[in-house]
Amino acid sequence: MALYKDAGWLTQSTGSDFDTLHGPGVTVPHSGIYHCVGCGHEIAANAGTPFPPQNAHQHSPVLGSIRWRLIVKTK
Repeated sequence: MALYKDAGWLTQSTGSDFDTLHGPGVTVPHSGIYHCVGCGHEIAANAGTPFPPQNAHQHSPVLGSIRWRLIVKTK
C-alpha cells in the first residue's frame, strides 16, 4: 500500500485510468505508482516505458497472472 504524510498533496479521482489492468512488458500509459493486483507489490513507472517483464517480477501462480493497476497518477 502506498503511504503519504500530507493529504494536501493528493486529490481523489474517479477516472477510468485507475480501473485498467496492464500486463508485463506493455507500455506504461500514465506516470505514477502501480500495484500488482495479485501480490500487492508496488512500482513507480514512467509513461512511455515498459512495465517490468514477466521474469523481473514474479509471484506464486496461485495469485494469478501479473497485472498492474494505477493507484497514484502523477501530473
